[in-house]
Amino acid sequence: MAEVTTFDFHVTSECSQECAYCWGPMDIPAVDTDTALKIIEKIASSGARRIVFTGGDPLKREDIGTLIDHAADGGLEVAVSTTGDELDAAFLDSHGAHIDLVSLPLDGSTEAVSSLTKKEGHFAAVMKALDLLELHPDIDVKVATPVTRFNIDDVVNVARLLDGRAARLPGRLFYNVFQAFPRSMDPNVVWDDLIVDDDEFAALRERVTSDPHDYRINWLGHETLDKLYAMVFPDGTFTVPSGSSFRNYGPFLDIDDVDALLTRTDFDAPKHQRHAEGWGRDEMGTLVRITGAIPKKA
Repeated sequence: MAEVTTFDFHVTSECSQECAYCWGPMDIPAVDTDTALKIIEKIASSGARRIVFTGGDPLKREDIGTLIDHAADGGLEVAVSTTGDELDAAFLDSHGAHIDLVSLPLDGSTEAVSSLTKKEGHFAAVMKALDLLELHPDIDVKVATPVTRFNIDDVVNVARLLDGRAARLPGRLFYNVFQAFPRSMDPNVVWDDLIVDDDEFAALRERVTSDPHDYRINWLGHETLDKLYAMVFPDGTFTVPSGSSFRNYGPFLDIDDVDALLTRTDFDAPKHQRHAEGWGRDEMGTLVRITGAIPKKA
């Protein structure tokens, strides 16, 4: 079995948001289309099951549709992690058949709370994106909330907002609630203004789970999120974050054996494999959701 089930391909640093807690790449030039396609082919040939197109916002790349289609044609499950600001009907109509999951960030249950960490208008953009995704029943939907000091008291309201959405996205919606992780390429982030501690995160979990929800909620604390990700950055280099550091291992296309390299790092392969469980293809090639096996596109 390959060490890496899911590769996160950060295809661009460009983004419409400026989130202080973001650990995406900053100010890194992106490879051209041909190189990006070769990276996708190498990921597909590695034995990995899934590719996550992320950034920045991957929809900032003009060729993102081409990259998505190429990954799907190569047999990879395709997830797109986007801010939602630029997700539109035309994009989904053109490339939705090759997308298995769209991930959207939601920092609050209202525009007022969301605007504490996102630009004004982001809440409305995510609501519009969810409306569009109701028309694409073959695309799973993940909503992710980074828990910070700004929104910890509002997460229970986000979950209740999603209760209403779940009825229109039956069996396809799941919710990731994660402790904002003290890792960023911005050296000026004041983490004490953002980070909630483990006890606060545990108490939040108790408050949210005291209500019944018809979708899966994943609770991702600091320990869960560390040493978990295998990233290809916009410039084509391979990065494995650990703690607050981004450890770069050079051009991904130049690495002969990714699994062998990872054994020399502190990448936590068992944790990575566990994290990947629950959403993927079964032995017949059918996609199974985090809520169970539901028929999906061939």
